[in-house]
Amino acid sequence: MKLSNLIISGAIITSIGWLASCGSEGVKKDEKPIDVQELSKDQPETHGTEVKEGEIAFTNPLNAEWVTAGKGMYELKCQSCHRLTEEKLVGPGWKDVTKRRTPTWITNMITNVDMMLETDAEAQKLLELCMVRMPNQNITKDDSRKIIEFMRSNDGEK
Repeated sequence: MKLSNLIISGAIITSIGWLASCGSEGVKKDEKPIDVQELSKDQPETHGTEVKEGEIAFTNPLNAEWVTAGKGMYELKCQSCHRLTEEKLVGPGWKDVTKRRTPTWITNMITNVDMMLETDAEAQKLLELCMVRMPNQNITKDDSRKIIEFMRSNDGEK
């Protein structure tokens, strides 16, 4: 099979997986959908800027508002490629990600994937494993903190 045929086949399979995961299950009947645009308005854009070690800190207990906002962003921008379990879909599953990675690493991967894929050995290994480059979702540093708070909740932190 030619390389171009493999690329086209991969793109088709990825598209089908993405479309299949975009069902209407994200918002339950009684819940009001979270307006991600409203959550991020009046916040400075920080995507594309490397975050240095020590700049990201979290406390316990979890911030419930951030968990809810992070869940909404996950449902809107992440769940088509990532599961909350260990299951690899297009990208790796999120189970225990906050136990394996630092908040700074996760923030950089979310907000500046190009820099991470160029400079970080672990990010490069993930690209080899998943064979699909993570797209830039235009997530700010502040929004990435909310996503990480949701990840922490998913990993059992309270």
